[in-house]
Amino acid sequence: MAEAAPAIAARSEARLWRITLALFMAGFATFSLIYCVQPLLGEFAREFRLGAAASSLALSFTTGALAISILAMGAFSEALGRRGLMFGSMCAAALLNLGCAAAPSWPVLLLARGLEGLVLGGVPATAMAYLGEESPPDRLGFAMGLYVSGTAFGGMTGRVAMGIMTQLWSWRIALGVISAVDLAAAVLFVLLLPPSRHFVRRTGLALRAHLDAWRRHLGAPGLPALFLVAFLAMGAFVSVYNYIGFRLAAAPYRLGQAQIGLIFLIYLIGMAASSWAGALADRFGRGPILMLGAVVALAGLALSLAQPLALVIGGVAGLTVGFFMAHSVASGWVGRLATQDRSHASSLYLLAYYLGASVLGSAGGWFWRWGGWGGVSGYCCAAMLGVLALGLSLSRAARLAA
Repeated sequence: MAEAAPAIAARSEARLWRITLALFMAGFATFSLIYCVQPLLGEFAREFRLGAAASSLALSFTTGALAISILAMGAFSEALGRRGLMFGSMCAAALLNLGCAAAPSWPVLLLARGLEGLVLGGVPATAMAYLGEESPPDRLGFAMGLYVSGTAFGGMTGRVAMGIMTQLWSWRIALGVISAVDLAAAVLFVLLLPPSRHFVRRTGLALRAHLDAWRRHLGAPGLPALFLVAFLAMGAFVSVYNYIGFRLAAAPYRLGQAQIGLIFLIYLIGMAASSWAGALADRFGRGPILMLGAVVALAGLALSLAQPLALVIGGVAGLTVGFFMAHSVASGWVGRLATQDRSHASSLYLLAYYLGASVLGSAGGWFWRWGGWGGVSGYCCAAMLGVLALGLSLSRAARLAA
């Protein structure tokens, strides 16, 4: 038995790495599909003769539909299983994104983007629930951090590649290429992800059972605060990336589409920050690291008000690091606090997360029109101050519980 123990431990470690790499691919595909249109908002405004706030609907339609879909998909995954639902969602979303590339008009493009958000709902809530079930408790922070890194890498790749390919060819060709890459990512995902060991299929769940599960999570200590963290942090983050392109395309910077796209390489820092924050949270506690993320984001927003381009980019980098720290910690914390019906808890967290992207992200356009970058930065600072206050409250509650 003593000789068998190292072999069992090695198999468990290998299985954990397969899980985290597969879900890295899921995060990559999901976020590259969602955010590949973000660097194109200026292109849409010019081609379809739109304002900044109207062009942001190409992203808000997807995130808004995704927020709604996550509730239903998280419930369906309790009966349908995790792995197949995630794979089917990734494939369907990539095909719809391919349809966006051929959209003849703005309403058709928005319809396709909305449908894309609906089918993508099968990935995020299910992925968080899968990790909560299949990851060892002492490695959950690391595994969740790597999953969030995959979302950061997907968001970065989609944005940077779109900027370069759009300048070289056109935004339609760029959307087609991203769609093909994400279909390949879906295949790698299903080949890597092991079948669930701890998932218990629950058939015949009535609507009342789902409503009761959501109601329990909304009344559970700590969880509603984490949902609000997701709403505020994501709203600030998306607002900055929605409108930074408009600022950098105007005087005195006048950057081209490819140059603006390269700004999204900052996501590499976010990838490192999410994994680092997850490991720090396992070691020092989630509350302090959540507050640290909010402080870093606030410092970045203040720095972005400077005029030199290098300082603007540094400010966006600070916001990115702070956001991914907060999101990595908060999403992992949900998995720890929800002891049952984890997919329902995950779906509520992600509902708040994507509503923040949709509602607060689009509302940022009004602040851009009213006050330029100063208006956007002040708006986002208010949201991150809310995250800081919630982190302080959660940290105090965790100390009392301990």
